Amino acid sequence: MPKNQNSLDQESLARYSAAAIRSSAEVIKAYSTSFGLATNLLAKPIRAHVQNIYALVRVADEIVDGAAAGALGRESRFNLSSELDKLETETYKAMKTGFSTNLVVHAFAITAIKTGITRKIVEPFFYSMRMDLHQTKHDQKSFDKYVYGSAEVIGLMCLQAFMLDKSYGPSELETLTKGAQALGAAFQKVNFLRDLSADFEQLGRSYFPNLNVKTFNEATKQELVADINKDLALSARTIPLLPKSSSRAVVAAQLLFTALNDKIEKTPADQLIITRIRVNDFHKLVILFKAWIGIKP
Repeated sequence: MPKNQNSLDQESLARYSAAAIRSSAEVIKAYSTSFGLATNLLAKPIRAHVQNIYALVRVADEIVDGAAAGALGRESRFNLSSELDKLETETYKAMKTGFSTNLVVHAFAITAIKTGITRKIVEPFFYSMRMDLHQTKHDQKSFDKYVYGSAEVIGLMCLQAFMLDKSYGPSELETLTKGAQALGAAFQKVNFLRDLSADFEQLGRSYFPNLNVKTFNEATKQELVADINKDLALSARTIPLLPKSSSRAVVAAQLLFTALNDKIEKTPADQLIITRIRVNDFHKLVILFKAWIGIKP
């Protein structure tokens, strides 16, 4: 019996969606060694959702600080802003309809619809990306707003995927939410410290409130390291609540950024501004093994 048109349409959508999800996997493979390795510890369905989230975030970042600037010229803020507006509009449209001609946006929409990611969580992300086009210095208020939108909401999006088909009480949800935000904030702050010189010299940006790389000193560095350690400690409390399908990957990410923060703490301030701190590949593999066998932070 021949298939009806609706059945054929659904088959086409399924094929298109599968291609979109594969495209997101390629994005994370191309751009993130550390995060990509950690996602390998996720259960396959959860891994696909996290890859879909990462890919959208990566494309937005490429508009602000990468490929789009290379093609259109960094001085053309209007064009970059326009491209970001288009991506944001397309994202909201796809979250409603379940379809986009942009494969990465389509994949993200699949995840958003399936996991309950709402526009309320997505809007702060695009707001922070837009800040990068127009704001080069931050006070505490704008810094907190930027970190929430650029990092903490990413943690909340991933948490939505981690909690898929799981039930939690109000107290547990509060702990998980605070932990997801704290881990996202820790990631962002560590990356700010790793990129102090590049952000300041190449992009003219200073993310940390009232920090100037030219006067950056050991006391300031230690204060920032301590703040990151507080975020990591708060995040670690959520790990026992996470399902096995995601807990190992979160542990791996936690251990990796703890290792980075430890190296930052041991690196003199005057060296930190000229050296990008990294964890070598062997150490990364050791961290993944620790997470796999169940070692907790």
